[in-house]
Amino acid sequence: MPASKQMPIAIKFWLPVLLCMGFIFYASSIPGSEIPCLFPLQDIVFHLFIYSILCFFFSRALKNTYLNIRRAKIIVFTIIFGIIYAASDELHQAFVPYRSVSGFDVFIDTMGSLVGSLIYR
Repeated sequence: MPASKQMPIAIKFWLPVLLCMGFIFYASSIPGSEIPCLFPLQDIVFHLFIYSILCFFFSRALKNTYLNIRRAKIIVFTIIFGIIYAASDELHQAFVPYRSVSGFDVFIDTMGSLVGSLIYR
């Protein structure tokens, strides 16, 4: 495929992944003391929601970049991606005031990754 055709694919399918990753990084940079409590369990809801969106876009990008990739591989690669990004996000939070590293958050992010990969068809 010519480079001129590859660039729009990269922008159309991978840019949303990068933007979502950037949003997660930005949100994780907010000191814990500045995060308002809007409703009970908001942390769990946010983690599930944002990782579902991120991994929906990641699954979509994989499928449209590698046209012959099987659905099972998309799900596996998406979950692995979600775990790695969640772990790096938690490591990043170790350096943010009033934020902490949480294995439970990585677990919830992984569940969100699974949901996002399953929603994309």
